[in-house]
Amino acid sequence: MPTVKIYATGSCPYCIRAKQLLKERGVTELEEIRVDMLPGERQAMMELTGRRTVPQIFIGDTHVGGCDDLVALDGRGGLLPLLGRAA
Repeated sequence: MPTVKIYATGSCPYCIRAKQLLKERGVTELEEIRVDMLPGERQAMMELTGRRTVPQIFIGDTHVGGCDDLVALDGRGGLLPLLGRAA
C-alpha cells in the first residue's frame, strides 16, 4: 500500500471525516502532519498544493485534494485502486 499523508488540524471535522473514510478503506498507517501544531508545515503544504485549507491528502505521489475530493474519488471507484486494493 502506498504511503498516505494528510495535512490536518486537530479540530477540523473534514480532517476527521477524511481519516475515517481512509480507515474504512483499509488504511492502517497514516502520516498525519498537524499544521496547527507545526505552523511551518502549513506553508509547506500551500507550496505543494496551492491550497491553504485542510485536509490535504496525498496517496503516494498523488495529491488527492481535500475531504470532498477524497469522497468524490471514492464514489467514482477510484480510491481503492489508488490505495493498491481491489475494488
